[in-house]
Order: sequence, then structure tokens, then C-alpha cells
Amino acid sequence: MKFRPLACATVLTSVMALTACGGGSSDGDDGPVTLDVWLMRDSVSQEFEEEFVTAFEDAHPDIDVNVQIQEWNGIGERVTAALASNDAPDVIEVGNTQVAQYAASGGVTDLTDRVADLGGEDWLPGLAEPGAVDGRQYGIPYYAANRVVIYRTDLFEAAGVDPAELTTRDAWLAATERLNEPEGQQGIYLPGQNWYALSGFIWDEGGDLAVETDGGWEGALDTPEALAGMEFYQRLQALGEGPRDSDEAEPPQVEVFAGGEVAQIIAVPGGANLAVERNPELEGRIGFFPIPGKTPDTPGAVFTGGSDLIIPAASHDPEAAFTFVEELTGDRWQQELSRAMSYVPNKTTLADEVADDPGVAAMAVGAANGRATPNTPEWAAVEAENPIKDYMTAVLTGSDPAGAAREASEVITRALNP
Repeated sequence: MKFRPLACATVLTSVMALTACGGGSSDGDDGPVTLDVWLMRDSVSQEFEEEFVTAFEDAHPDIDVNVQIQEWNGIGERVTAALASNDAPDVIEVGNTQVAQYAASGGVTDLTDRVADLGGEDWLPGLAEPGAVDGRQYGIPYYAANRVVIYRTDLFEAAGVDPAELTTRDAWLAATERLNEPEGQQGIYLPGQNWYALSGFIWDEGGDLAVETDGGWEGALDTPEALAGMEFYQRLQALGEGPRDSDEAEPPQVEVFAGGEVAQIIAVPGGANLAVERNPELEGRIGFFPIPGKTPDTPGAVFTGGSDLIIPAASHDPEAAFTFVEELTGDRWQQELSRAMSYVPNKTTLADEVADDPGVAAMAVGAANGRATPNTPEWAAVEAENPIKDYMTAVLTGSDPAGAAREASEVITRALNP
């Protein structure tokens, strides 16, 4: 097995270090190609990594794989420096919403002509769409994760609520009202600034956070559709005691869920395990269902998190890099990855493969209707200032929704058109 140490990439702090660790090469005129791959911390387990690399190298004896695990903190600067160098890694895992930013640098390989080879017609839209820029595909969907409803089975049973019947937002809202009794119980814990959840409700209504126009981008929170999404959020949020001026991290909503009589939260399924760790009495009392949509035939839209794979233009062997990407994103290893890491596979056709994991199965249903943030390199500037959070707090504390939405949209427009 040609498996290599993983230490090098975690200490990259300069372009010199990037050059030292990056860039595929040949071990000699007749030797195998060394393929340097950057994967992110916790995107794969060490066991999965070793299994995949061993199988890949056995199938391709002319390619050695050198996996380097990267930390998320500061990754933007490291990837940008790598793409600008002449000795970049051959494959890099990036956040799905980061592809446009990197593609704008010109240092990413255009893989549009290879989409059919990769089964692109079945890709999850929340991974595929942000991987495409101006109609060209730069990011190849790798894996997905999204929010679901995590609920207390005992509290649902006591209230006579069957989660299988909550297939519309109206039904969900009515059930949550029932779950808001008796006194001291929260039908849902929903902090006022969970803008990812709000985004889904806006998309359900046919709106968006921002839209592209002939003159650039414009904030769109003040459209009738977006305002309808905010109105639903306001009604749902009122059925619990979530703070109006903070997000799900302050306080950590998993701790709130674990420590009190909270019927449900909106979170990724891994939050259930964290809740049980904090309160072992919840073992066997937690379930999952997809966020409901407006109609029974379509699940609620969700923000799709996850990763894409890119091939830098400076790859020393782009064909070997493509072979690596093709296999890691292919059906066999996508199924193995979903089992190992509880991720949603990158294709809608693989949803049945996660049916035995309730949390992942609920994610997979939602992922079929997944979306991403507006596909522009400037979106990071919006999130840095995040007027969406301020807008939500303003509405929840009594401000005029239309006026607050108009102000937030103006901030978004300025950020997207520097």
C-alpha cells in the first residue's frame, strides 16, 4: 500500500509551504505519477481514506496517491495561494459555495465536457449548481449535508402527532402549535437568526436572497415571495422560546434541546448524537423527518452544504486527477462514503442507499430539493456582514417587514457589486 503521512498539509502557512507540499509529479521517467490531493478535516475517516487509496492504487498501479488533510480554518487563503502557484495540488476539496470564488481566479480546470462521464444528469442540484459558473462546470459534486427536523418521539406521541403526516408546512405549523402545550414545553426551538432555515422558506415561495440582473446582482429580500417566507418563519419561531437576536450557536441549540422540554429543532442529524451525549435519557427518544414543503409532493427547500472537488489548472497530470475524481465521486465510493460518514451521496439516484439510516434518509429527501446561496464570488462579503440576520431580528422584534427587508436588500446589493 502506497499510503503516505498526512501531516504536511496541516502546517501550510505560506506559498513556499504550499509549493513544498503541493503538485503531482513523476517518480521518474518510467515510474508512477504522484497525485497530490487535498481533502478537508472530517470529510473522510482515516479508515475510509485508507480503503479508498488502497483500492485506487491497486486499480491504477501507475498512480500513487498522496492525501493531505486540510483544516477548514483559513482554507480560503491556502487554496487561493495554491491556485496562483505553478505547483498546486492535483485535486482539492472545496465548499460547494466556494467554487465561484476560486473559478474567478482562472486557476481551476473547466470540466464541462466531462460531466456526462461523471453521471452529471443525476447530481444533487445544491452541489451541481454552485459548481457551475457562467454555464461551465468547475466543481464536481462530492457529498452533501443539510438540515432536517430533529424531534422528541415521546413528546410527539404524548401530543398525538404523527410525523409521517407532516408533509406540508401548514400541517407542520398546526402540529407545532399542539406541541407548544403543556406550559413549559416548546413546540420548537428556533432562534431568530437561523437564516439557513429562512432561505428554505423563501425558496419554497419562489423567492431568493439575491437575483442576477443585466447590471449585476440585487438583494431580493423585499420581494413578495421572500416576505412570505419570512412571515412563515415568524409564525413558526413564535411557537418556542428561541432568542430573537442570535443564531443556533448562541446558545448552542443542541444543548437547549438536550436540557429542556423541546419538541423539535432544525439541524443536521448529527445534532441528535450530541444531544444524547449531553442527556443520555434521550437515547431512543429522538427521530427525524424532512423539513416539510408547501405541498405534499415536494419536500421543503433546504440549504445544501457539502463539498465539491476541483482540479487546479496547474495540475501536473490532469488526466490522473480526473480519474481520481471520477472514482471518488462514482456510485461505489459514494455509497461507501455515505455509510462511513453519514453524508448524502452526490446523486439523487443513490438516495435509497441511505434508507437504513433515519437521519441521513431524511437529509436525502430534502437534498433532492436542495439549493445553495447566490452563485457569485462576492457572496462571502454578504455573509461577513450578514444583513439577513439583522433583518430577521428586526422583523421578530416588531419592525415593519417590508421596510426592514428593503434596507437589508440594499446592503446585499452593495456587497455584491463592489
